[in-house]
Amino acid sequence: MKKLVLFYNPVSGHAAFKNKLDWIVEAFQRRGILVVFYRTRREGNEAFIPFVREVNPDGLLVAGGDGTVHEIVNLMMKGNLDLPLGIIGSGTSNDFATYLGVNTDLEAYLDTIAAGRTRRVDLGLMDGTYFINVASGGAMACIAHEVNARIKNSLGKMAYYLKGIGELPKFRYFPLKIEADGAHYELETFLFVIINSPVVGSMKNVANGVAVDDGKLDLLSIGKCSIPKLMSITADLIAGKPVSEREDVLHVQAKHFHIESGIAVESDIDGECGPMLPLTIETVPRAVAIYC
Repeated sequence: MKKLVLFYNPVSGHAAFKNKLDWIVEAFQRRGILVVFYRTRREGNEAFIPFVREVNPDGLLVAGGDGTVHEIVNLMMKGNLDLPLGIIGSGTSNDFATYLGVNTDLEAYLDTIAAGRTRRVDLGLMDGTYFINVASGGAMACIAHEVNARIKNSLGKMAYYLKGIGELPKFRYFPLKIEADGAHYELETFLFVIINSPVVGSMKNVANGVAVDDGKLDLLSIGKCSIPKLMSITADLIAGKPVSEREDVLHVQAKHFHIESGIAVESDIDGECGPMLPLTIETVPRAVAIYC
């Protein structure tokens, strides 16, 4: 019998996934698969690595939002756990799962897992921490981390938007120097993102030509522009239109980035607060196999 370990966050999203555990057991049991559960803690899940080695499963599952996916990917890389990973999006934000389209029909996705169909995807590596979807800096960085968990569970994505509105008066442009595979760029910006997929902050298709298995990451940064232009770019993002071709948006694809600024700028990595600039970011090609 095939065996999978499920790494699940009991408080992600509306804290409702734990009520679906029996459904998960039955759904996989119908497919001849045994599921072994690992309940995450708020901090310190390093015991997951020896747990997986002891269980010796055929693959892994993760249930939670982007932060939970970020955590299991880092544990897998740290522990050399080269096993296929299935993503069951159950958090407030599920950008990577949305991009893969794996949860639009959960029964069909479980069939995919049972059949063992996988795709290897790239990761980003920033200061010793891996990310699967996005690293960013400037305005809006760390908003997801700052939103109170109880409010986030009650309001969902709206909690992020409300927090973001509260941050608007603090937006300031800052100088940014970028080295990307030997090419150099300088601009005034208030935000940059380095993405692995085109789904960021629940906004779909933010840039053209983004792929999770091309061995590159994509940097987007909005240059200093008028308020009407900024509102137009924002409107396109919300409407799901790519902004990578806009004249005020810098879009660069590269394997390696070095980013610095003349002022203190905080970063965010998969929705969690990251280090201050400067940052060095590398692509780790086809690092993880994803059921999809």
